[in-house]
Amino acid sequence: MRLSSGLGAARPLVLCVLAAAGAAAHAQVNDATYEAGKALFLKATPACAICHTLKDAGAEGAIGPVLDELRPDAARVAKALRDGLGSMPSYRATLSEAQIAALARYVAKASNGAP
Repeated sequence: MRLSSGLGAARPLVLCVLAAAGAAAHAQVNDATYEAGKALFLKATPACAICHTLKDAGAEGAIGPVLDELRPDAARVAKALRDGLGSMPSYRATLSEAQIAALARYVAKASNGAP
């Protein structure tokens, strides 16, 4: 059996370094998205924090459901943001799709106890 020489032998190390760099970049994007979603929760018009309780955001709204108890997933939050739900208005005209996605991911992650 012949072992490869040159870069072939170093390939697993290179792949590990690339994977670690990718994971770090992904974590930074997730952190930035999380913070952007939190800012939207507090400052969208109308602000989600006015109606909803969410411990991570320091919100104690009394109109909408307590998100810490409801623990919705991101798809459920995004649908409610796009279409409105009950007395909750649609944010389709005021938030971009990227903002809706960031806000939905934030609420899902924060309400499930994993900030």
